[in-house]
Amino acid sequence: MRKASLLLWIAMMLLAASCVPTNKITYLQESKSQVVDSLSYVRKLPAPYRLQVGDVLTINIRTAVDEESIAPMFSIAGGATADDGSGNPYYTGYNVDTRGEIRMPELGKIKVLGLTTDEVRMKLENKINSEYLKEVAQLYITVKLAGLRYTMVGEVSGTGQKVIFRDQVNVIEAIADGGGVPVTGDLTKVKIVRSYPDGVRTHIVDVTDLDIVYSPYYYIQPNDMIVVDPLPQKALGTGTTGLSSFTTVLSILTALTTAVLLITR
Repeated sequence: MRKASLLLWIAMMLLAASCVPTNKITYLQESKSQVVDSLSYVRKLPAPYRLQVGDVLTINIRTAVDEESIAPMFSIAGGATADDGSGNPYYTGYNVDTRGEIRMPELGKIKVLGLTTDEVRMKLENKINSEYLKEVAQLYITVKLAGLRYTMVGEVSGTGQKVIFRDQVNVIEAIADGGGVPVTGDLTKVKIVRSYPDGVRTHIVDVTDLDIVYSPYYYIQPNDMIVVDPLPQKALGTGTTGLSSFTTVLSILTALTTAVLLITR
């Protein structure tokens, strides 16, 4: 009787340890302590991204004055400045080199490190207007990042580098676009590894908490790395669902019972 109770106690402990609580795998949960509106608003827009070494820009230059002879002067051969998504931007775009500069036909080296895309656009407009156009013309320049690149590793459905062709992406959208996180992934401690001019820092966010929308790390930046650690249940290897956990525990209990019976005999 005592042995049976011991086996039952062990089985209950294994079953309890193998269960993944829903609050660990549910995104954007509202606070249990206070009633909040189902709609939540971000308090402020994220700060504009400032260019770093390794970024790739797509630049499109057009002008209403003699466009056929002026605009192509500043374009890489092969239509690199076309903002139509064609071609690989790594080869057709403008790479920010280790000096923080891009090289453009006719314009030469342009310092862009630490600037926003809007600041780069204004810098190009001023340079072209002052050096190549005799009078102020209708100059149209667009400067964009060639996709928002980030990397996903850890307990995720799809690891590797991802690219989203949008200007603004939050961490939940990035995780979803990267394939999502299985139930064995810990959503309460998602790491965002981010590069800064003075080095690399790691930030931890809880994507199960609705208040993440107020976090300064809610929106990812180019070259971010998203790391998801596994839950302890993954290390136990007892299954990802209640049924699989029960089946595993039952198998362990059966093996223990058989071993005890053999030993006592």
